[in-house]
Amino acid sequence: MFQQIEQYLTQFRSCFSRKAAFGWFVIVIVGFMLRSDQLGVTSVIRDLSLSPDCYELLIHFFHSEAWDPEVIRKAWWKLLAEKAPVYRVKKRCILIGDGVKQSKEAFHMAGVKKLLQESENSSKSRYIFGHMSGAVGILIGRKGGKFCAPLQMNIQDGLRTVASWDGSGISPDSHVMQMVKNSCDVAKVVGTAYLLLDRYFLSVPALKELKVYNDADDTPRVDIITKAKSNCRAYRKPRACRSPKRGRPRLKGASVSVAALFTDKASCFTSASVYMYGEKQEVTYYCTDLLWGQKLYQELRFVLVQYNGSKSILVSTDLSLSPKRIIELYAYRFSIEELFREFMQQIGGFAYHFWSKAVPKLNHFSRKGDGDCLEAIMDIHDRRRILSNIKAIEGFVLFASIAMGILQLIALDGRSSRSAIKIRYLRTVSQRCPSEATVMYYVRKNIYSLLLQHPDSFITRFICERQAYIGGSSKKKAA
Repeated sequence: MFQQIEQYLTQFRSCFSRKAAFGWFVIVIVGFMLRSDQLGVTSVIRDLSLSPDCYELLIHFFHSEAWDPEVIRKAWWKLLAEKAPVYRVKKRCILIGDGVKQSKEAFHMAGVKKLLQESENSSKSRYIFGHMSGAVGILIGRKGGKFCAPLQMNIQDGLRTVASWDGSGISPDSHVMQMVKNSCDVAKVVGTAYLLLDRYFLSVPALKELKVYNDADDTPRVDIITKAKSNCRAYRKPRACRSPKRGRPRLKGASVSVAALFTDKASCFTSASVYMYGEKQEVTYYCTDLLWGQKLYQELRFVLVQYNGSKSILVSTDLSLSPKRIIELYAYRFSIEELFREFMQQIGGFAYHFWSKAVPKLNHFSRKGDGDCLEAIMDIHDRRRILSNIKAIEGFVLFASIAMGILQLIALDGRSSRSAIKIRYLRTVSQRCPSEATVMYYVRKNIYSLLLQHPDSFITRFICERQAYIGGSSKKKAA
């Protein structure tokens, strides 16, 4: 297991311009893989028994110019594409995208805004102040167990003002557009893909952006599988006229209420057994191809599904996919919800505390028309401090994503996961391979024995150097 971790971390050496920065990267990744609490970067220092003098250096690392998030992110994509058992359907990988809202009470943290919590959980308040992030993951594993490995997570709302600053590197696009563009960027590395999205992302701008990408030369094709809203309206294909008429040809036919087809086409539904949520399920479905989108009128495949008394309308841009395959693929979208749960509860990937006095104090009583408080920032030095703060936040989430992905790769490797299964008792085992929490528990219990067994490893060397650090010198030099 230790050699496996070392092999993965070696792939990132070229992403850092300084050896010291790479050393801190290794410290952070290993720290995220075993830390026992979520109290910021200090948890890394505690669980690895680092010198308290390393705290300032660790904070400085997240703001350092020795690494670029985009370079590290693409190296992570490449590593997963080459080393991970990527799950494929019709020779295509499965990408999953969704948004996540994380509560943040900091008064001087960039990107914090008032967010609506769309949840049926009574323990969650309707409105929160926090960050709206978008995530793209890839499905890895086999029949014994599958994971949604995190590929990219970044703040996708509340930074439109910052995006207009010179050299910000932040996209001014909407949450939906960024999700589609990020997925297309991932596909350039991992290959052709199906993109599973929630019904929120079925929009005309998203389909237009996807069409522009697919029409370009030498780009792996990406098709979206999503869900339509219950009030969705589509159009039939226009009828071909026998005799040519003057004027522009019709772009659409009669309007159709898709939800009404559950009643109108009740006799046309087909019963089938499909594999969903880890077991065989009995469903009934009806499939039809219709035009959708005002002024777009793109042909989409609609699959109306009835399952356990509930009704859903699934949509696919790939017209060659069978209805059963569309139903099975969309069921995998739930794996990103499992990713968010483990990412927040086990890894603590959103437990960052970076802030800056350059950010104006958050006003909890501001109204919608008051404008962004960051518009008043004109000083170049303050803008750089805010951009550095955003880089530290996204770097923290990126490193946590890599740590979680490595835990998933270890769990899928039968040789490395056998010991982890034995050491942690579980009353009910849900799948053959261990979970991220089980592997994390094993690493935490055995980290020091692993370091003793591999004294020549660069991981051991980096950790031991920082355990003995005192104000810029080792204990031996200080003596």
